[in-house]
Amino acid sequence: MDIKVERGWPTPEELAAVVALVRARAMALAQDDGPAPEHRSAWSDPARTVPGAPRRPGPDAWRTSAWRA
Repeated sequence: MDIKVERGWPTPEELAAVVALVRARAMALAQDDGPAPEHRSAWSDPARTVPGAPRRPGPDAWRTSAWRA
C-alpha cells in the first residue's frame, strides 16, 4: 500500500496514525462477518407507504380512484 503526501509536512507520528487508521478500515471492510441481510417483501417495505404522484385521469381512472396514495 502506497501513501503519498500531497501537501504539508506531516510528522512521523501523524503519518503513522493515518496509516494505522487506513489499514484498520481496510481490514474491517475485508472481513465478512454476519449473515446476509434478509430479503424483505414488498408488503413490509416502508417506501410502499410514501405518497406518490397524484392520480391522473385516464382509461383506468375509475379503478385507481379507490387507491390511496
